Amino acid sequence: MASFRAFRIHKTDGRIQGRFDTVTLDDLTAGDVVVKVRYSTINYKDALGATGRSPILRKYPLAGGIDLAGEVVSSADPRFQPGQPVLVNGCGLSETQDGGYSEYARLQGDWVVPVPAGLTLADTMKIGTAGFTAALAVHRMEQNGQAPSQGPILVNGATGGVGSLAIDMLAGRGYEVVALSGKADADAYLKDIGAARILRRQELNLGSKPMESPLWAGAVDNLGGDVLTWLTRTVQPWGNIASIGLAASHELHTTVMPFILRGVSLRGINSVVVPRELRLAVWQRLASDLKPRHLDRICTKTVDFDALPAQFEAYVQGQVTGRTLVRIA
Repeated sequence: MASFRAFRIHKTDGRIQGRFDTVTLDDLTAGDVVVKVRYSTINYKDALGATGRSPILRKYPLAGGIDLAGEVVSSADPRFQPGQPVLVNGCGLSETQDGGYSEYARLQGDWVVPVPAGLTLADTMKIGTAGFTAALAVHRMEQNGQAPSQGPILVNGATGGVGSLAIDMLAGRGYEVVALSGKADADAYLKDIGAARILRRQELNLGSKPMESPLWAGAVDNLGGDVLTWLTRTVQPWGNIASIGLAASHELHTTVMPFILRGVSLRGINSVVVPRELRLAVWQRLASDLKPRHLDRICTKTVDFDALPAQFEAYVQGQVTGRTLVRIA
């Protein structure tokens, strides 16, 4: 592979711009495993980084894409063999390391996950960081005692990648899932993937008391801000809230009362830096009891590498439902 293409994000005179470059392995950040990338995907975070709407990257230039899947070409790490199907999500890709928007990737062995039996390379990227984040949220909630018998789980940001996959996984585990959405035209989609009820975001009464009447056994929150504050006040005793995003706000204005009087747990979900054994365990669950049942309903769009740049603006504007698969090679 003398040279190959990568969609790299540059910063020049304070302006951030993504473009296709011709590069070699020596141009990529260091690693001991070389992978031929077959698929990647698009996350909200990818769109923010590629368009410069948020300072996701910590160094420039880097290949974008926080997810990749492909086959090992060569490896100095004895855990991996040429031809082996593998994936990487998070681990600093497209932040401090070159990411998955590249025909080849050079990676640290500790980041690399063998594709679990029961998943194809394409499946892993239909799931991607969005699905891994959702699964990690469910996993950590259940580690802390969450069970379907306790009552309904609210999922907000319901039509996005994380929200959609969280609904699918929770419903598959037997939970009653309530989807919070502002998109009236998405009701059929949300019910198809497992939502038992749909709550309109525009109709929320957020209240003002330190604790309101309990409504939810738990929640998966993509938004932060006022909605997360409301969830802390309305989750029932011993319930769990998985905080996975800040699409509305990074701020949280609450009191300690839900935590010390109801035993509510607020569980932070960081899908980038995850202990390797936990990462492997969650991917195994994604191939078994948390395997999305409606993956082809959630990921309905596949784009070729050349079409990648034209996709980002719709993500930034919140116009995308579900997931998009990117065919790199």
